[in-house]
Amino acid sequence: MRLFSLTVTLLASFLVSVAAFAADIEVKMLNKGEEGKMIFEPSFIKAEVGDNIIFLPTDKGHMAASIKGLIPEGAKKFKSKINKKFSYTVEVEGLYGIRCTPHYANGMVALIQVGDSADPSDFLKGQKVPKKSKERLEKYLSQVGSN
Repeated sequence: MRLFSLTVTLLASFLVSVAAFAADIEVKMLNKGEEGKMIFEPSFIKAEVGDNIIFLPTDKGHMAASIKGLIPEGAKKFKSKINKKFSYTVEVEGLYGIRCTPHYANGMVALIQVGDSADPSDFLKGQKVPKKSKERLEKYLSQVGSN
């Protein structure tokens, strides 16, 4: 019983310490920014498991949603409401494709790399992604592993 109590205490301490190191990463949703029109800024986000990605509706008419087939296995899909601040905690290592659904065809996408073991080589393989969004995702994929 004493070993069980010690194990529970150590596990609780570990979970508290992991939460204490989690980062809040803010991502603006913009009509225009450094990369052009209809963008997330930053568009390539490097995060660690447990980090909170906070999507800010800096300009009106935007939202954030995971892209079907472009999130790690076991990760929870998500979809925010238009014009609402939204927070998503990344819990699985890998690559996460993010879109603003109303502006997906305009190339409004972002890529989140969680951890260091992400492999970008087959990320877009077999996926139906609008041309401008695909071009931007390919650009972000080229940054995987370089940070």
